[in-house]
Amino acid sequence: MLDNLKSPLVVVGRVLLALMFILAGLSKLTNIAGTAGYIASGGLPAPMLLAVVVGLLELLGGLAIAVGFHARWAALALGLFTLLASVLFHRYWAVPADQAMVQQLMFMKNLSVAGGMFIVAALGAGPASLDARRTPRLTRA
Repeated sequence: MLDNLKSPLVVVGRVLLALMFILAGLSKLTNIAGTAGYIASGGLPAPMLLAVVVGLLELLGGLAIAVGFHARWAALALGLFTLLASVLFHRYWAVPADQAMVQQLMFMKNLSVAGGMFIVAALGAGPASLDARRTPRLTRA
């Protein structure tokens, strides 16, 4: 029975994974100054440039995963980005005790999302994707 649902479940999974990035990217790009301030609070250089780059990565990468266009590369990039962002901005081991639980929850959520992204990177976007339409049937995995 679940085999009949494989394709729709993969699409729903991809869209749900991508939605977080699409919304975050839009939010960052519509509030560059606020995003740059948050990036600067993490001690990173060139916060304005990073705000634009990260916003575009999240928005375009999220859209690519949602529609399954170069999904493996987009998922790999967003998975690695998510791990890096977790270590830089959700350092639950280095915050006051009253903030540690929320930061640990965010960190663990990000690990799970990165795991989902690495699964997409490894297995591809599935049969209901633009990637599947671009790939000849004989070479599809």
